[in-house]
Parts: sequence; C-alpha cells; structure tokens
Amino acid sequence: MTESPDGSARVPSRDRRRFPGISSRSYEHPADRSALVALRKLSGFDTVFKTLSGLLPERSLRLLFLSDSVRVSDQQFSHLHDMLLDACYILDLEKVPPMYVNQDPQPNAMCIGLDEPIIVVTTGLVELLDEEEMRAVVGHEVGHALSGHAVYRTILLFLTNLAMKVAWIPLGNVAIMAIVTALREWFRKSELSADRAGLLVGQDLQASMRGLMKLAGGNHLHEMNVDAFLKQADEYESGGDLRDSVLKILNLLPRSHPFTTVRAAELKKWAASREYQRIMDGHYPRRDEDKDTSVSDSFRDSAAHYAESVRNSKDPLMGLVRDIAGGAGDLGGKLRDTVFGGGSRGGQGGTNGTDRTNGSEA
Repeated sequence: MTESPDGSARVPSRDRRRFPGISSRSYEHPADRSALVALRKLSGFDTVFKTLSGLLPERSLRLLFLSDSVRVSDQQFSHLHDMLLDACYILDLEKVPPMYVNQDPQPNAMCIGLDEPIIVVTTGLVELLDEEEMRAVVGHEVGHALSGHAVYRTILLFLTNLAMKVAWIPLGNVAIMAIVTALREWFRKSELSADRAGLLVGQDLQASMRGLMKLAGGNHLHEMNVDAFLKQADEYESGGDLRDSVLKILNLLPRSHPFTTVRAAELKKWAASREYQRIMDGHYPRRDEDKDTSVSDSFRDSAAHYAESVRNSKDPLMGLVRDIAGGAGDLGGKLRDTVFGGGSRGGQGGTNGTDRTNGSEA
C-alpha cells in the first residue's frame, strides 16, 4: 500500500497487475523509442528545452487551466482522481501529475508541460466514455507522462501556432512546417505507445477497443461491432490503388494522431504479441537501466520495424516499394497497371490518346 502526495490511498480499484520500476521502453513503439533514446543521450538536451520555457506559453497554459477548468481531486471528479491514482500506481509513476477537466464538447485528452506534465481531459470525453474506457484513456495520458512526451507535445503546439503566425513569410513558414511535419510523424508513433500504456493500466482490451470506437462513431455502441471496425482498418490499408496511397499520406500529414481504426488494429496486434505477454508476466525493461540503453540498438529496432511494415503492408504503394527493392522489371508497366488497372491502353495512335485525355485517367 502506497499513498499519493495528498494522503489518498493508491491501490487499484480492482485486482490489476502492477509493474514496479517499469521503463517506458517496455511499451514504446520502436520509432518512438529510438527518437526518445537518442534525445535522452544528448548532453544538455534537457537544459536547452528548459531554456526555451521562457519562449513557450507553458506557464500561461497552467494558469489558464487552473483558473478556467476543474482540477481533479478527491473532492472534484473523484472517480477520475481514483483512476489517476490507479494508473500512477500500476505504472509506478512516483509523482502524480495534476489533472484538469476542461469544458469542451469535443472528446479530447492531452498531456503537456516542460517542467512537469499536466493532464487535461474534456467534458466531451468524460461524458462519452464509461469507467473502464476512461481508465484506458487516463492510463494513455500517464504513459505520455512516463515517457516524457509532454515536453515534445508542448514544443509541437508552440511550433504549430508559430507556423500560422509566420505563414506570410514563405521561407520561414517552410522551415517551421518541416520541423512540425517531422514532430507530427514522431507524435503519431508516440500515440501508439500511449495506447499500449493505456492497455497496461486498464488491462481490458475490449474496453480499449470500445473507447476507440466511440471516438470514431460516438456513443452508439449498440450500432457498432469491434470485428467490423477492425475490418475497416484492413480495408483502409489494402484497398485502392497508388492514387489512394498518395491521398492516405496527404490526409495523415496534418494529423497529430493516427486514424482511429488503425490505432485499434495496432493495439489488438500488440495485445496478441509475445512482447505484451512478457510484460504481463513481469519481464520488462527497468527504468534504472535507461541510461545504459544503446542508441544504435534502438535505431536498429526502429529500422527493422519499418522494414517489416513494408514487407507485410497490403498498401499498393508499399507493394510497389517491395517490387522496386526486389529489382522488379518493367517499372513503367507496373506503375501503369497499378494506377490504371492494366489492359492494352497505349501505342495505338492519336484517337486513343485523345480518349485517354478526356477519360477518367485525366
């Protein structure tokens, strides 16, 4: 039995496995982990970011939430307070982050802060999810805090706002948006990591699945089905042609989160993995070993993950990448057949050319 700083008991509300000293490396997505290991190894990195705190609106955000939101405690939103203590106890996070409920009908949650993380959930999210679904979300945000994601999320928010303010400066906006795009790609992977942390806290895969479905389709569980929802993810990945592959990339670039069906499929896959089972059996990397982690090993893991993703992907663009990597011949023909569906289309003179110009291929 341990206690929170305010003296409240910190024990799970039901029998859940606890992970003493667990390192965030246990649940981090390989691309997320390699970036974080590299950043943690940089001498003076934390100092640089703390120096930036004078430029970032962190203090303003803290004051804003303190003055215009409801701080979770044993007196306010006590059920969320219990969930927060549970999550910190299970993941062995010694200092419980402050948590606020903000009036906003849009379901959302975030973990931000440079010096110390704070967690914010909206009323839309609180009203949408049941207790076990919400527990997974709270665990998700505590996972962000344990990984140190809050620092980079705050930087991303700042740079996104800055990019809008300097949009009239062509080169300045391009440079900032390049950094923002890279940060978003990392952050999408960090969301997959935090989903895993939420599962470790809630230890209820069906609740995690339900929560993701509700984020996509609202509070209509009687109208939704987990298997059908996961089938959407498979259809999204494998359907269409190269044009659709490009559109998928363009749709994803401005987002900080992966698409909801993709998150559900990724989490279900991880829950069925040996890696997850080993953690549940008590075999996981420890926090006190983080300093000895090899950057090169982390990058190799990340590279191996991306290589495996390309190998196993059903996306047409990834199939083309595999063909090119394998030395496939007639690349032009493959491109034509993949995009336009094959068939005898060319080499027959001006009439066919004119028809193609006026047809759907245009």
